[in-house]
Amino acid sequence: MKQNKEMGMEKSFTTRAVHAGRGDFIELGIHAPPLDFSTTYPTPDLDQAARSFDSLVSGDEPQGSFVYQRLFNPTTDRFERALAELEGAEDAAAFASGMAAFSAVLLAAKSRGSHIVAVRPIYGTADHLLTSGMLGVSVTWTTQDTIAEAIRPDTALVVIETPANPTLELVDIAAVVRQAGNVPVMVDSTFATPVLQQPLALGASLVLHSATKFLGGHGDVLAGVVAGPHALVRDIKHVRAATGGLLHPLASFLLHRGLPTLPLRVERMQASAIALAARLAADRRVTNVLFPGLPGHDPRGLLGRQMRGPGSVLSFELSSDSPTLMRDFLRSLEIITPAVSLGSTDTLIQPPAALTHRVVEQEARESAGISRGLLRLSVGLEDVEDLWGDLDRALAEVASRLEYRQRAEVSAG
Repeated sequence: MKQNKEMGMEKSFTTRAVHAGRGDFIELGIHAPPLDFSTTYPTPDLDQAARSFDSLVSGDEPQGSFVYQRLFNPTTDRFERALAELEGAEDAAAFASGMAAFSAVLLAAKSRGSHIVAVRPIYGTADHLLTSGMLGVSVTWTTQDTIAEAIRPDTALVVIETPANPTLELVDIAAVVRQAGNVPVMVDSTFATPVLQQPLALGASLVLHSATKFLGGHGDVLAGVVAGPHALVRDIKHVRAATGGLLHPLASFLLHRGLPTLPLRVERMQASAIALAARLAADRRVTNVLFPGLPGHDPRGLLGRQMRGPGSVLSFELSSDSPTLMRDFLRSLEIITPAVSLGSTDTLIQPPAALTHRVVEQEARESAGISRGLLRLSVGLEDVEDLWGDLDRALAEVASRLEYRQRAEVSAG
């Protein structure tokens, strides 16, 4: 599957998001993306089918029959072509989850070596997969300024996530690529989406998304996708064909259907996040707010240069890291949903140390700035005043309980 160039790069991103992967619809006489549920495909010409099978198993395009859904599905291929176009990539591979995509990237990289260099923090389960050595790789954790020193002859891949999960620290992609030299750099760009950030244009080799998040955007699709040059994606598809991680066609259909509204969703969510971050930062009931759009939170000047905006995910700490008060805060929320994941149309909140990053070693969590009192907020499409009212009420409840407890302690003393 090569990059779809039907909508030339002279078109705006918003226009390409609407039309990506749809260039042949008029010829086909259709208006909505077609959905193919077939698990197997006819093979009347055995020689042609054998050639197609060999091509698909190797990660290349079909040469006639699609043979079997584990190897190829036309609905999934359409979504891949659309996403590749939006990322400026030659190719893309969609998977049943973000972690399935990440696992395939690591397995494909093993042909170059078994050592990975990575920068914390990243998504908790990705951290755990690297640290555990489960896939036969070893990892050196380093900072974005010391990647060159961590590179070894057997280093196969550099892994970064920017904005970082859940501290929202921005990593300078171009600087990392320069330090990595000939070693491919994979960027998890889930928080930014192609609307706000294009890692491949900055020299990265691969860009990965947990498509469950903003690309899906409605909390009803589990998926992952990785995009890059055909040579690298071909190896990743070879792994996918062997391990069976191809994204289901219904999920692919939903993802493709959601791409036209992606820019609108991201921009609206981002506007609300900017307003909420400013209010939280000025609130004495909150001890710390992490958000690239706040003054002093982008020391490398990457907003406007690497990212088109700060995004719609922020993190903040309550004035107390008491587990009881954390539970009281979450229970006091009426509009905002306490739940893992992000990028949905509704606003979600969760404590990373207790959930998404629970599998990360405590010392590593704390050194990465993931405290017990940290809450990650993914801002949705609700009215910003309603969201602030919800946060304000919950903060007031926690402050009241904390004040009561402090008075009780003084009286007891």
